[in-house]
Amino acid sequence: MTSGSGLQAGLKNRHLSMIAIGGVIGAGLFVGSKAGIATAGPGILLSYALVGTLVVLVMRMLGEMSAANPTSGSFSAHADRALGRWAGFSIGWLYWFFWVVVLAVEATAGAQILEGWVPAVPQWAWALIVMIVLTATNLVSVGSYGEFEFWFAGIKVVAIGAFIVVGLLAIFGVLPGVHADKASFGNLTSHGGFLPHGPGSILTGVLLVVFSFMGSEIATLAAGESEDPQRAVTKSTNSIIWRIGVFYLGSILVVVSLLPWNDPSIAKDGSYVAALNSLGIAHAGEIMNVIVLTSVLSCLNSGLYTASRMAFSLGQRGDAPKAFARTTSRGVPMPAIVASVVFGFVAVFFNYKFPDSVFLFLVNSSGAVALFVWLVICFSQLRMRKIIQAEAPEKLVVKMWLYPYLTWATAALIVFVLGYMLTDTEHDGRETVLLSLLVAAIVLVIAVVKERLAANRPAPAAEAPSDKVSVG
Repeated sequence: MTSGSGLQAGLKNRHLSMIAIGGVIGAGLFVGSKAGIATAGPGILLSYALVGTLVVLVMRMLGEMSAANPTSGSFSAHADRALGRWAGFSIGWLYWFFWVVVLAVEATAGAQILEGWVPAVPQWAWALIVMIVLTATNLVSVGSYGEFEFWFAGIKVVAIGAFIVVGLLAIFGVLPGVHADKASFGNLTSHGGFLPHGPGSILTGVLLVVFSFMGSEIATLAAGESEDPQRAVTKSTNSIIWRIGVFYLGSILVVVSLLPWNDPSIAKDGSYVAALNSLGIAHAGEIMNVIVLTSVLSCLNSGLYTASRMAFSLGQRGDAPKAFARTTSRGVPMPAIVASVVFGFVAVFFNYKFPDSVFLFLVNSSGAVALFVWLVICFSQLRMRKIIQAEAPEKLVVKMWLYPYLTWATAALIVFVLGYMLTDTEHDGRETVLLSLLVAAIVLVIAVVKERLAANRPAPAAEAPSDKVSVG
């Protein structure tokens, strides 16, 4: 492996656009929405709207910082500069940990679907095949990652768009050849009301849907490997409102309008499959399995990319082994990719050998990382705005609305959600927060000890390499 010249601008504008759109559509939307609907009824729309608003605000802050300073480390690099080395180190490693655990979760989910189609190949073998194929695409070049993600995300976008259009036609009674007897906007209020389990169910719904939004920030990491990073970040930040509005709120509105929220088929088959079945669409379950598999592969592909770029950035800043910052002649951070996928393979092994102990610990201890990341983005933006205004005000091409009041309000809402999770024993909310806090505390202690040791060493003669992207 040659040393290379750092990351290269191998992502085209169409790649970035689709990564930004597809990033907000995780497999969790298809798989996890049924639990939210069962908990909050049609009021789950308010849960999605609340979390969607939170994500829009956090992405606005991240967009402000990333447009001014596009970097592969994204919010970790911003936290490093705004809050201190301890913050960049801690949130970078926690984020890496989150995504390598996601690799194992998604590989297993994809293997279950594939085993259903080809039972002769055992589930563990499918998980291995899926991981190897997507590792290979990431190792070839960033362009091959972008190309795969372009098509994965494209299928997801087309599928949800078609689902919304067909569903709305059925609700309005103008879908040819379909007699959707249960389909009506009346389903939103006629089965125990809009909030059948009371207003408190909105917050419980938030706990169930918040993690399906993780991935919105991938576009800001990927922008560092595009030809015009500032434009890419600005575009993805400005478009997130309609992306969440259409794909999340639009599709869930269609689901709870096509069927009563308490229809047994939603819990049995999943919300989207049940909605398609209610229209009498043949092979609805298999169609949805193809779409879910595509989402799983997309999440795996992006998860491996994201984890490796965060590891690369940590390596560049001296917060991870220096080997992580090495790239091949194609600009691929091979050691960072290999390290991330090895941990992913180990997690897959734990999932098959110790699903109810070791693997459950890994999942729960990484579960609240999304909220920690968003909180750090809030505090980083409060400091970074002043730094940018002092050093290069012309770089403030994206601005957080109502700064600093809306930033503080967003941070307060995230803390409130974390606090509410501590009261939730039914859906493992308390365990997730406590275990995630435990892991965060361990990483934080390591960061502080590392910083103290570094402070006692004599200063090096040369500066650490900057996180620049070479074009060409």
